[in-house]
Amino acid sequence: MNMKNRLLAVTLILLLSAPAFAGSRIKDIGHVSGVRGNTLMGYGLVTGLNKTGDKKQTLFTQQSLLNMLDKLGMTVGSNLRVENVAGVIVTAELPAFERPGSKIDVTVSSIGDATSLQGGILIPTPLTGPDGQTYAVAQGALVLGGYSAGNSATGITVNHPTVGRVPGGGVVERSVVVGLPQIVESLDFVLDQMDFTNVGRVVTAVNESFGGPIASPVDGRSIRLTLPVDYQKRPVDFIAAVEAVTVQVDSKARVVVNERTGTVVIGSEVTLSPVSISHGNLSIQIETEFQVSQPAPFSQGQTTTVPQSSVKADEQKSNFVTLNKGATVDDLVKALNALGVTPRDTIAILEAVKAAGALQAELEII
Repeated sequence: MNMKNRLLAVTLILLLSAPAFAGSRIKDIGHVSGVRGNTLMGYGLVTGLNKTGDKKQTLFTQQSLLNMLDKLGMTVGSNLRVENVAGVIVTAELPAFERPGSKIDVTVSSIGDATSLQGGILIPTPLTGPDGQTYAVAQGALVLGGYSAGNSATGITVNHPTVGRVPGGGVVERSVVVGLPQIVESLDFVLDQMDFTNVGRVVTAVNESFGGPIASPVDGRSIRLTLPVDYQKRPVDFIAAVEAVTVQVDSKARVVVNERTGTVVIGSEVTLSPVSISHGNLSIQIETEFQVSQPAPFSQGQTTTVPQSSVKADEQKSNFVTLNKGATVDDLVKALNALGVTPRDTIAILEAVKAAGALQAELEII
């Protein structure tokens, strides 16, 4: 196997369908309507940086530091250096049913011109919801997945040093008023992805599990669950019983392409109509070599350089591969390997096959 085919084998990922006896729990493909998290956000300061913070021209960081010091009873002039401080945006998700005193993870990202948040400490930062109320307060030492060293000319940067996390750094101060009533007669279950087939399968699986028609489809994503009498005062037990039911999940035939990384993901349900694929590359290389022209002795001439250019064109032989009706993913992979294409070429071929109407799947480019 040559290097191109090895790279293709690594980059081309096949999502094979699960065996017939396997199934997914209902809790893994959807959620109860109304049970969700809430996004929180706040503005804060990270201190303790080793001269990698915001520069003097970052006025909002300087002003924020002055306001904080003023609240602490210290009056400082406006001529303040803030190299060890960075202005940041703090975000977090407040899960459903969280109570005051619970801890959540927060993400901290620089909004100024700081070069690194390594070693920084997030000072107490209120986190507010869309309604403007404060639901949590975040603080603590940052954990980064990268680092930077040196300066812009001779430095090195690994991963992304201007974004970090504070595990358990957010303390919930106010809970979202969401709860289950004492007596529940019906609930709506919502699938994470719209699919009429999966809605029908979930309804059938739940009804068979409970021995009666307690589930009914609402649309391509929602299912109405009517609680049996003995569960109406125990809605949590009913939800747990429904989530434990397994169902065979169906999915669309889909090909996902990431042009930035050259990744191609092909589902096992993808089929092809009869099609012929040809692939060939034309490369043109232009080289310039500078030669020295030396004048004759005592001629009073000057030494000059004379460019000598050469043009070389290399066109690879074009190969045809024909796929018959009903070709599968395995046939497609073998055909692409036979052409010796790279992952980037694979993306172009798939787009062309889709445009020709021979790819019986949804092509999604991310």
